[in-house]
Amino acid sequence: MGNDLNVTIRLKSVSKYYHRSNETLSVLDNIDLDIYQGEVLSILGPSGCGKTTLLRQIAGFDHPHSGSVLMDGQEIMKPEVKRMMIFQDFNQLFPWKTVIQNIAYPLQINRIGDSGAANREIALNYLNLVELSGFADSYPHQLSGGMKQKAAMARALALNPRVLLMDEPFGSLDALTRLSLQNLLLKVWLETGVTIVLVTHDIQEAIILSDRIAVMGRRGSGGIKKVILNPLPRPRTAGVEGYSEVYDQIYSLLDLNSENIS
Repeated sequence: MGNDLNVTIRLKSVSKYYHRSNETLSVLDNIDLDIYQGEVLSILGPSGCGKTTLLRQIAGFDHPHSGSVLMDGQEIMKPEVKRMMIFQDFNQLFPWKTVIQNIAYPLQINRIGDSGAANREIALNYLNLVELSGFADSYPHQLSGGMKQKAAMARALALNPRVLLMDEPFGSLDALTRLSLQNLLLKVWLETGVTIVLVTHDIQEAIILSDRIAVMGRRGSGGIKKVILNPLPRPRTAGVEGYSEVYDQIYSLLDLNSENIS
């Protein structure tokens, strides 16, 4: 990392603000950030600090008021299949389609496979990857929250994106399911080599999953306080040597004293 040739996404002096009543709220303030090919980068910060807003700029759903967001040197103007986004909301699937139909449908729209049978085969491959092949013909209402997130992951990956953008995808899950999906995400990352940008407010999740952690300040600060290179070898657990030092470093940057919590 650190080589310009490996930069996939580059944010240059990105600022975003909103008008509220008689004041202007700075959500992103002059942010510079490079995201490298094949890394897992977490964007970590307290609620309301601008994490999701930052991710939306990268996805192409929104645009900065100043500065630029580039992929491979080209400005990002709109959403594209090479950058796929997974949300926290479990209801990302079409309820009237089966799991495999949900995954195959974007393939059909984007003309990925040359036939319905080819699209089904691609969909099945990714269902296998996320360990959900036994539920291919189930409907979303028959799935647990964790299973729905697996299906959403398979649907995004089936389009073979270069960057997977994840907005607190495990935040609403119970602790055991969250741990299982974190392990699954690492497996997917190792097998596909996809670049992952993960928004989270969970320090432990960021440490366990990430190569680097971009720590954002409290609400209204609008910036990235520091990007931390994670020195811990994989696989990681909360008990691994050096974990507490990384945790304490991140915690101190978050500025979570009672006066700043709203």
